[in-house]
Amino acid sequence: MILLTLMKFSHMSLVRKEIKICMGSSCFSRGNRHTLQAIQQYLTDHQLDRDVILKGNHCFGECSNGPVVKIGSRVYEEVTRVTILEILEKEFGNKPG
Repeated sequence: MILLTLMKFSHMSLVRKEIKICMGSSCFSRGNRHTLQAIQQYLTDHQLDRDVILKGNHCFGECSNGPVVKIGSRVYEEVTRVTILEILEKEFGNKPG
């Protein structure tokens, strides 16, 4: 399991965002290995690797809609290496650093 962790303090409260990426055989074979690399690179490039928990999950039970990535409470289906960058911008792009 892949885990990157660090806590961010904002206005005296703990703020953490969690990304879970399905690494089950169906999602993995459909490209989540490349999606994982894109997420890791995005987090590093945007200096978010310290503020985000990144976990590999075995399965979300949505194999027919995979690859699946969950960010916070949102589940994203049919994720590709290209669409994950759009998703990450939507989730993190407007956050003050």
